Amino acid sequence: MSSTIRAGWDHITLKALIGALLFSATAFVAFTLPDHPDTLSASNFARLPLEWSLIALLVLISRGWLRRTIVFVSGFIVFLVLLLKVADIGVQSAFQRQFNPYLDLKMLTDGWNLISGTIGNAAAVVALICGALLILLVAALFLKSLKWMTQAPQGMRHLLAGIFALVTVASGCLLLLGAPQVTFATPTYLSSRLDLIVRSVADMRVFEKELAKGIGPQNGRNLFKAVKGKDIYVIFVESYGRSAVEDPQYKDVTSPRLAAIEKQIQAVGLQSASGWITSPTVGGLSWLAHGTLLSGLWVDSQARYDRLMISRQPSLNRLFSEAGWHSVAVMPAITMAWPEANYFGYDQILAASDLDYRGKPFNWVTMPDQYTLSALDRLAIKPAHERGQNVMAEIALISSHAPWTPVPRLIDWNEVGDGSAFNEQATSGDPPSVVWANPDRVRRQYTQTIDYSLATLGDFMARQGRGAIYIIIGDHQPASIITGPGASRAVPVHIVADDAKLLAPFLEAGFTDGMTVSGARGEPRMDELRSLLLGAFGGM
Repeated sequence: MSSTIRAGWDHITLKALIGALLFSATAFVAFTLPDHPDTLSASNFARLPLEWSLIALLVLISRGWLRRTIVFVSGFIVFLVLLLKVADIGVQSAFQRQFNPYLDLKMLTDGWNLISGTIGNAAAVVALICGALLILLVAALFLKSLKWMTQAPQGMRHLLAGIFALVTVASGCLLLLGAPQVTFATPTYLSSRLDLIVRSVADMRVFEKELAKGIGPQNGRNLFKAVKGKDIYVIFVESYGRSAVEDPQYKDVTSPRLAAIEKQIQAVGLQSASGWITSPTVGGLSWLAHGTLLSGLWVDSQARYDRLMISRQPSLNRLFSEAGWHSVAVMPAITMAWPEANYFGYDQILAASDLDYRGKPFNWVTMPDQYTLSALDRLAIKPAHERGQNVMAEIALISSHAPWTPVPRLIDWNEVGDGSAFNEQATSGDPPSVVWANPDRVRRQYTQTIDYSLATLGDFMARQGRGAIYIIIGDHQPASIITGPGASRAVPVHIVADDAKLLAPFLEAGFTDGMTVSGARGEPRMDELRSLLLGAFGGM
């Protein structure tokens, strides 16, 4: 009988010891896991979290409902901390900022589209499932280990409580003395996230007031006399950021290309001025940049964008339409319903299906930029000119969108046709899974796609000639895999016109002469660019 009791006691003791080990492992994972991808190194895990010993001590010395409450709350905190940190790592990797529950839950679909478009649906599903299972597994093991610890015989429970009490006291003393190896970060981490949500709610109230007040002219009548008779093209180049121009990894490709474009446009009587503008987003969410520039309001979150879409603040597109221009949206990335288009007030929308592309897609990229601009000329510019109208077009060029494979090449414009001439290019090169296995190759192909987009623009402007103004702007910097950590959020902006007088306001504002952004002053916000455009074009 005594041997049976002893065997049972030994079994429970063993479970308690295993529980203590599992608890320690899961607690260390949860409380020492960094919340930024750049800090995922072994040294950042070599810390002693005070939460670990404190939770164990509270569970071991409590009884009944109090113990159950502590176990439940502790398990919830571990699950919440892991979820937030994993979300932080993902959002930091893509958009270089913290995960904001108030703003980002609305963007789950967009996040999925970005990830799946970059690494493929299968890889994205695997990553999502593995991430979810990892969080659930750690949380489940944490709860199970606490239960086993509390089931230990009284002597063992007292021993464990004593050990954790000593560790808690020692850790607390070291923390008070400023020892960097000891942390108690969870309360601050969770409270800062709550503060972020509170500040986001307050920010929306401020934005509501800005919308109620209105920015700039509220209708387009009698505006834009300085550019009467000219076509206006607002061209967003995907992932064209300051790093593409200045980073040593890319400038040897980009600088010669910009110099070549300058010679091309000068040959047909066009001049240019260039500068930096700070984008409201980074790594993705291009529509925030579009909304910011065209509304004149700082739209740096999906919540602000959604509110803008139901406001009466007139877009730059709508102002030009009311002033007599034919307003066109050229959006090759739009493949589904687009209710937000109602806000912008376009006279014509050329989404992916409207552009009549019959070639094969370049992975996520529905069509190459050369086809997009060729279709714009055929479907919007020439018909408008035949009616005696000028065009104001907002154009999204997407060939430089991740995953940057395959890399398109320019062909003879007369051979573009319905796009089937690009089929061989669309099926060439390695798939994203191969390209993205080598970070250096990702960077190399990124700059090749930027070079392609700029080369396409140079050819297009040279072909169109005088009589048009081009606002060429990067929508945002690419992800940190391209820029590295802590990169500027600035993007290049090039103003190209056939009249030096139209460029003067931009040069006075700190832009530099030509296509090369060299010595430009400051990085003003993108919403400020609209006021500059309105002033230069006779809209203020």
